[in-house]
Amino acid sequence: MMLEPPMKKLLEQVPSRYMLVNVVAQRARQVASEAEDAGIPLDDKPVTIAIREVADGKLELNDEERDEA
Repeated sequence: MMLEPPMKKLLEQVPSRYMLVNVVAQRARQVASEAEDAGIPLDDKPVTIAIREVADGKLELNDEERDEA
């Protein structure tokens, strides 16, 4: 099974795997909450959406997350 997008590409955006998990989890919860509040059904799982956003460079680390890196 191939991970898509590749871990290498994700780690170009976020400096560590630990931080990647935290960033993706936080964004996935946000995506799920926003979709539920708006009553919009999601075509993909929130985690999948969050991972794609990280790979595409759409998410930026906040100052606190940068300090942890």
